[in-house]
Order: sequence, then C-alpha cells, then structure tokens
Amino acid sequence: MGQDFELRKAVRGAGGKYRVVKNNLAEIASQGTPSEQVLRGLRGMTSMAYTTNDPVALAKVLTAYAKANPSFTFKAGIVEGRAIDVKAIGDLANMPAKEVIFAKLLYMINAPAQRLAMTINAAGRSLAVAIEQGVKENKFN
Repeated sequence: MGQDFELRKAVRGAGGKYRVVKNNLAEIASQGTPSEQVLRGLRGMTSMAYTTNDPVALAKVLTAYAKANPSFTFKAGIVEGRAIDVKAIGDLANMPAKEVIFAKLLYMINAPAQRLAMTINAAGRSLAVAIEQGVKENKFN
C-alpha cells in the first residue's frame, strides 16, 4: 500500500495520473484506438500512468521508481499515439528535460547574432585603436 502511494505521489509530481485497471476492460476499451496493440493480452496486475503534459518527465519518474522497486516493471507505453517498447521508455527517460532542450535551442539561435555583434564591435574597436595610435604618434596633426 505504501509503495502504491509513493508511486501515485511521484506520478502526480510529474504532472501525470495513475490508475489501476482491469486487463479485460482495458483491452475492450482500447479496440479501434492506437493503444489496442499495447493493451491486448495483458496478464497480471496492470496499472496505467499517463499525462497530457511532458512524457519525458513521466518516463523519468517511472524509470526512477522501477529502479528503486524491482517488483515494478514496464509492459509497454504509448507516446503521441505510437506504441513504444520498454527500451524506448528508458530512452525517453534519458532525454534532457524540456527546459534544457529549449535553452539549447535558444543558444543555437542566439549564437550567430552574438558572433556578428562581436565582429562588428571588434572592427570599431580596431579603428579606435588605430586612430589613438595615430594621435599618439602625431600623424593626424
């Protein structure tokens, strides 16, 4: 019971929801949907964790929980309508957070503009140094 509470709390913290489901009801409900192949033929205790927000955050939480609780195993997953296997869930969990990806993208967009500004400033600075040296050597009088 305590482990179930901890898992629910972790999933909620990642912006997801967690439900224990009956295998036959999940299979019937999934007919004609992208999740049909994943929910067909389930055995044993089955629960679902899902989110409409960040699938990477949810995968990270579930993977961390599975490492801490070896009795917890993945059966499969669905991301953006595509069925993924257990290896893909691990790969998803190893991705950087959405904020990190956005920061890298902004850096890549900003970097050329920063280099251009530095190049333009360097040309002006070089001109100022040349003029200053000319004034010191009395070449402009």
